[in-house]
Amino acid sequence: MKNYQNNLFSFNTLVNALEKIPTIGKKSARKMAYTLAIENAPLGLQIAQAIHDCIATIGKCSVCGALSHGEVCHICLDSNRKNGTLCIVSHPKDVFLIEEIGEFHGVYCVIEDYKHCDFTELIKRVKEENIQEVIFAFMPSLESDLIVMFIQEKLSCLHLKFSKIAQGVPSNVSLDNIDHFSLARAFNARVNA
Repeated sequence: MKNYQNNLFSFNTLVNALEKIPTIGKKSARKMAYTLAIENAPLGLQIAQAIHDCIATIGKCSVCGALSHGEVCHICLDSNRKNGTLCIVSHPKDVFLIEEIGEFHGVYCVIEDYKHCDFTELIKRVKEENIQEVIFAFMPSLESDLIVMFIQEKLSCLHLKFSKIAQGVPSNVSLDNIDHFSLARAFNARVNA
């Protein structure tokens, strides 16, 4: 049995690579590999090309840190979005989630690591874009509350309104595990931070 599997080196390499995707176990990875390499090879090639193209063309926006097809994302370039509200999230994928619900029409700031965030640039941006309200859209947790307080302290000189998403978001659950209705309700019912 081991000899058989060892001779399928490229198949096993694909299984091992797929297994590294969060929430994908060995069994699911093997099923996916079989589908993509054997049952539906054209789909496998299409996905491989899409991954290649995405890696080659997508980066992070130099202004907000969200995903972008150029140096600056279309949200930061859209003058209609500069309405005085800034939503701070902890991951670029959170921008997708919030944009999908269609309830927020301001701009974003992705702070993946608050300890290494350049707050002088953020303060400059807040002033230049005339930001009046900062909305924190973090996964509810004690750590998130501490990060919110840290960021509020760094921006305290700007006399901003601080709020955070509210009801419908349970503690210690990441935003991508919350249904759109609950996230939309939480966004609309945000509370002072």
